Amino acid sequence: MNAAVEGILAGARTRLADAPRERLGELQEGRRLLGIPRAARIVPRGTAWHLGALLLTDDEVLSTGDIVRSRAEVRRGFAAESQRRRAELSAAAARGGVPEGDTIHIAWEPVDLSALGERTAPLALRGEEVLVRWSAAGGYMPLDRYLDERIELLRHPPERA
Repeated sequence: MNAAVEGILAGARTRLADAPRERLGELQEGRRLLGIPRAARIVPRGTAWHLGALLLTDDEVLSTGDIVRSRAEVRRGFAAESQRRRAELSAAAARGGVPEGDTIHIAWEPVDLSALGERTAPLALRGEEVLVRWSAAGGYMPLDRYLDERIELLRHPPERA
């Protein structure tokens, strides 16, 4: 593992010690019980600090996947299949025990810090510089600057954010 990356992440964890965390979850598709299909649910898998393209836990860094807000299941019509899927995920979060209105991260992926290269995402290593790609269309920026901005936003969110 790269010592520079670990040092930057350790410093971020120290600064985030009293900052709010968000839930991590895993989608478990429903299976059949006595031939009756059970509904999918999202089960808790810990917490992390949400820093844009990254989720930082006490001992790992993850790439952000989908973010779901828990809502009770309600029958309604949808104009798009994507809306229907979002509603199903929201209901799965509620079935998994996430309080209504709270968010949970799913489909996140661990980042292998030992496999960083020049074009890996969301983290990359070019020479001695650690970079983060903050969006699929965006470029890379230095990880330490990115974390400074994201930690400041997490600790002092804009009004009405």
